[in-house]
Amino acid sequence: MIPQLVTVGWRRGDGRWRRIYVPVLPVLLVLSPLLLLAVLGGLIACFIFGVSALGALRGAGRLVWALPGTRFEIEDGSMGVLVNVR
Repeated sequence: MIPQLVTVGWRRGDGRWRRIYVPVLPVLLVLSPLLLLAVLGGLIACFIFGVSALGALRGAGRLVWALPGTRFEIEDGSMGVLVNVR
């Protein structure tokens, strides 16, 4: 299953958290022309470097399917960033 919602949060200077909820499907639809160019560029790079294009696409698909449930958090002093994929 592909991710449905990405939550991005960061801690402001006063210590409160600010969050943005990003729905994946509408963003994917808006950026689909760029995604097509990225896939074509990746396929060209696979051809240049002698990597199996099918294997690279399979690996990218496995990475996307493994994203739901991922939580990424960094804190350094008073600054903090949180990315949560659902």
